[in-house]
Amino acid sequence: MNLAGPIHDFLLVFLGSSLIIGGLGVVLFINPILSAFSLGLVLVYISLFYILANSHFVAVAQLLIYMGAINVLIIFVVMFMNDSEYFNDFHLWTAGDRATLLVCTSIFVSLNTTILDTSWYKIIWTTKANQIIEQDLINNVALIGAIAMARQ
Repeated sequence: MNLAGPIHDFLLVFLGSSLIIGGLGVVLFINPILSAFSLGLVLVYISLFYILANSHFVAVAQLLIYMGAINVLIIFVVMFMNDSEYFNDFHLWTAGDRATLLVCTSIFVSLNTTILDTSWYKIIWTTKANQIIEQDLINNVALIGAIAMARQ
């Protein structure tokens, strides 16, 4: 989309913050069905990012493949799970949760320092021609969220 600078920046900030909130919903919701719906919302926002970057085919492929097939399959499987077993065995903040929080926080801090210290000008111009790399990176993040959801 060819939008004016402030509108484009506003949409980038809005979609980015929505992706972060949706990703947190995937990981933090206790109910797996709500987590699967949150994953669907994240996948829709990713496709909106592609529309904003003038990659309409990749956006449609994202919606059809990931939102239309894989997320529907995840929701279908999760709805057949027995929820009573899951909620009976649920304990808040086990030792594994603390270790996972420590690992995820350290990865988050290291990624933030790397992102802030990197000059993105040449990387953006080289990657624009090959947007499949971007899709693979974003979909791997979505896959990590699906694995965290399946762990529940």
